[in-house]
Amino acid sequence: MGPNVHIWRHSRCRGAGWALTSPRARSQAVPGTPRHPLVLTETAAVSLLNCLFLPRVAEAASLPSALPLSASWKELVAMWLPAGKASGRLMKNSSTSPLAEKQGQTSMEASSQSVQATSGYPSTSTSTSTECKPQVLPVIIPILLSILFVACLVLNSTSLWIFWFHIKRWNSSLILQFNLVLMDTLLIPIVPLMVTYFSLGNSWLFGQFLCQLKIFILSTHLYGSIYFLTLISIHRYLAVAHYSTRTLWKKKSFLKKLSLFVWFVLCIQGLPLFFVLKTSVLNGTVKCLSIHQSEFSSVYLYYSIFLVTISFLLPFGISLICYALLGAIIMKMSSTSLRGRVMKTKSLQLIMVSLAIFIICFVPLHVSRTVGVIVKYYNMSCKLLLQVEIAYYASWVFTLVNCCLNPLIYNFSSEKFNESFSKSLRKFRFFK
Repeated sequence: MGPNVHIWRHSRCRGAGWALTSPRARSQAVPGTPRHPLVLTETAAVSLLNCLFLPRVAEAASLPSALPLSASWKELVAMWLPAGKASGRLMKNSSTSPLAEKQGQTSMEASSQSVQATSGYPSTSTSTSTECKPQVLPVIIPILLSILFVACLVLNSTSLWIFWFHIKRWNSSLILQFNLVLMDTLLIPIVPLMVTYFSLGNSWLFGQFLCQLKIFILSTHLYGSIYFLTLISIHRYLAVAHYSTRTLWKKKSFLKKLSLFVWFVLCIQGLPLFFVLKTSVLNGTVKCLSIHQSEFSSVYLYYSIFLVTISFLLPFGISLICYALLGAIIMKMSSTSLRGRVMKTKSLQLIMVSLAIFIICFVPLHVSRTVGVIVKYYNMSCKLLLQVEIAYYASWVFTLVNCCLNPLIYNFSSEKFNESFSKSLRKFRFFK
């Protein structure tokens, strides 16, 4: 315990601390000044100097160890400012042992904590604040993104070409699948920007608007894929469970309106991210969608929890229920007829691929993002934040795998797409 703590226990120091917060001291404040629980009057200042600081300065500069309480600010400055400079020179020239330096540092920390406890306000010392600096990501992340970009470009271009030019008559299921193709196509122009960003050590060179546009498109693709996969699961269950019944989900006009409504919801949902998440300069480098950005951290924390609950867990739960009911119906289905065997096989494949997309592509991103936002908001361990940072950016790689797995859904859930894809593949082999 430092000497200042012992001095603070002295009756004069307790009186000085009382003078700082007493109604009498507040009444002596200058009229018109802001009200503050810590009002420093001349009498209180002189009392504190007599208790805490002047004995050491007086000992070093050979001056009186106390001032009269009636001393004014001008007398205080005229008498003790030269003394402080002289004592500083004496302390600088004198030899100080490491033990004395450590005791002095402990004394200053103890006095700072006592003042903080008396005033009720947190300390603003920069020594207590730690900054967690961004790290350079592994080079494997941009490499994997580049490979997935090529695969996504080829597969989705082929799917879009088949839907647009080869399938003449569309049914209700093809409408939902085509919207899923549009979601994957929307992501293709953004991936090269992400590869460049990660390759340059998380340095964004494309301006603030493109950063906001990238965030908006990533959000639209992510939750658009989740929504349309959920709608496909509902449609598949109703198509199998109520095969001979005319339901609303079999009408193309209804599914077109439903798809337009989903696009509208995605635009409204992505606008807060577009306006809130912008570029930031950290350590001289421009960041875009970095886990180290502190702007609007509280807003993003609550909105991220909202997105996880409403836009991921709820659709995922609906998909699980639909596929569980579908699986129960399939297990009771007879396999004697060819049509029954085909429907059973296609449905089982659709269930497996859809659940794999949810678990592999969507779960890691939402878990790592939620943990990262909480760790950043509550200023937890820097080591934990850096580990979450790598997991967060790696989860975007898994999210892009979604673009490569979605064509399997088109193949398993639509016979027309399967036939058109097989014909196109045979033509390609013939020309080769």
